[in-house]
Amino acid sequence: MDGKAALRRATLAAVRGNAFTWLVAALEQVGRPRPGVLPVLTYHRVDVLGLSPLLYPGLISAEPAAFDEQMRFLATHRRPLSLAELLAVRRGEADLPLRSVMVTFDDAYRDFAAVAWPILKRHGIPVTLFVPTAYPGDRDMVFWWDRLYAAVSTTSRTAPLASLAGPMVLATEAQRLQTFRRLRSHLKSLPHEQAMKAVDELCEELGAPPPVSAVLSWPELRQLHSEGVALAPHSRTHPLLNRLPAEALYNEIVGSLEDLEREMGEAPRVFAFPGGGVNHEVAQTIQEARFELAFLTERGTNDLRRGDWLRLRRINVGRASGLPLVRAQLLPWWTRVETAHEGGSRSAQRA
Repeated sequence: MDGKAALRRATLAAVRGNAFTWLVAALEQVGRPRPGVLPVLTYHRVDVLGLSPLLYPGLISAEPAAFDEQMRFLATHRRPLSLAELLAVRRGEADLPLRSVMVTFDDAYRDFAAVAWPILKRHGIPVTLFVPTAYPGDRDMVFWWDRLYAAVSTTSRTAPLASLAGPMVLATEAQRLQTFRRLRSHLKSLPHEQAMKAVDELCEELGAPPPVSAVLSWPELRQLHSEGVALAPHSRTHPLLNRLPAEALYNEIVGSLEDLEREMGEAPRVFAFPGGGVNHEVAQTIQEARFELAFLTERGTNDLRRGDWLRLRRINVGRASGLPLVRAQLLPWWTRVETAHEGGSRSAQRA
């Protein structure tokens, strides 16, 4: 584990260095934009590390200053694309502009309205916010990973914890973070109901703090929608859809669309798969429900001239990424690199 951490730190230091930045800038100068190619950036939270201690910090995509820098670059050097414009391309009503890029946010955390949206507005960048529709308006609804993180990070327990993933050590802050990561990985491998029961038991055993929702309310979402934010469904309760039985699967997908239609008066038939949980049944349900677009968590850009509109790839932005790495993944050759490395089942998506 120490070796992997050291390698990761060395890699991040390299991509943040001047040499990498100069290389990306040189490639941008010689790279010609490719028609039909669309990169889609995914963000989750824009927040200051440590400001929300009960929320899992791994979902902070960027701190405010870094996000502002990234959006300034997109506004200056790329062609930010709205969801309405992409739907027009999908329907054959328009061509995709050169240098297009799309910005999306998943999960509708409160910091989107407080931090990210003012920055996006200032730079004139359209955005699509994918909403897990069971959470707005219910203060007791908290994402399971945030509940688990709060339980593990705040518990007074120091003795090892027995779990389905084996004994977990809680003596130090580093050990607690490692325990959280191991538990999270194990829970994702379980059927959804079993995983959620395990989360409940772990939170009770560790004495988790009372749940407080970190998701925007329906009135707040309606205000954002009136200001130009495109809202689209992201399931109801954010399960891994490939871990659900058929009836629950339909309810999560179609139900989330119906929730948005009820609350907003309208909703695009556009979906983002929670956590990349896609298999044949999930894809078939999306198709039968007549969705026009669906977004994966699989990293990569999209060649819309031969891509699958219901399996659009996205580039997840993490707090450690930085602007040079984001720019590198927007380069025109990135699609060719991704295509060359494709193989195996396309339904084996990354979480």
